[in-house]
Amino acid sequence: MALVFGSVIPNSNTLCLALTNHPTNFVFCGPSVSYVPSLFYSHQRPSSFPTIVCSAANKPSSSEISSTAKIRSEVLSPFRSVRMFFYIAFVASGSLGGFIALTQLIGALANSSRASEIPEIVKGLGIDIAAVSLFAFLYFRENKAKNAQVARLSREEILSNLKLRVDEKKIIPVSSLRGIARLVICAGPASFITESFKRSEPFTESLLDRGVLVVPYVTDGNSPALEIEETDELASRRKRLWQLAPVYITEWSEWLDEQKRLAGVSSDSPVYLSLRLDGRVRGSGVGYPPWNALVAQLPQVKGIWTGLLDGMDGRVL
Repeated sequence: MALVFGSVIPNSNTLCLALTNHPTNFVFCGPSVSYVPSLFYSHQRPSSFPTIVCSAANKPSSSEISSTAKIRSEVLSPFRSVRMFFYIAFVASGSLGGFIALTQLIGALANSSRASEIPEIVKGLGIDIAAVSLFAFLYFRENKAKNAQVARLSREEILSNLKLRVDEKKIIPVSSLRGIARLVICAGPASFITESFKRSEPFTESLLDRGVLVVPYVTDGNSPALEIEETDELASRRKRLWQLAPVYITEWSEWLDEQKRLAGVSSDSPVYLSLRLDGRVRGSGVGYPPWNALVAQLPQVKGIWTGLLDGMDGRVL
């Protein structure tokens, strides 16, 4: 087995090493080793040399992600901060009014000559308590929605910084494909990836017309056999649909585990996630991707509807 040193990838701390005379591809990411699928023609040698990628990932800090997520949250909900400010102001006003009414009630109860004022004071106190309760509820509901949105945007920012291998010399972040491709992430054992590959074959042209690219993530360490017949007219199209592969496997694993935990899915379940053109998650599920549904629901990225239907990717999850 021979080692061939490649070049350092520009704008990243990545050194690519090519392994020749070895039947299996694998990528070394930090402290872990994980296999990645190799596309090859069944009557030819593998289309690419097996590759080891050694790198210290330029992972953004949690503070950077949080700051970006908060800015995006403000853009998406520009009046939320104004509403929350008024909710707090109304709570403070009601609390002050309730405190004053309470002192008046104590004084009236202590002075029999003011007994006639008690019903009116109690009425005012009840209104203040109701107002404080209402605006406190609205504030906490708004704050809960804000935290949920920031958490979702933070996960999207983490996803956008995960790396993909396009070929032996090109590694890009997921964010580079925003506005260009709709990614479908298939995560599961090698057998699940192989079957997903086979099921996508009849929809190859339609999926590519809609900007779909597949990211196969193997969870059991085996290498799926994604075979393409040399005589197949769609060979190059099939290879393009499945050309991406995740790198820095530990980061991908952490992100997928978090998505599964939030969805209440067991960590060993095979899943798929479908992304919008803007990089946000539009759909997910356990099992094989619904290729026919994606073709039916997604507009084409080229042609007369280009630009007009860019946002018709479905609601964000």
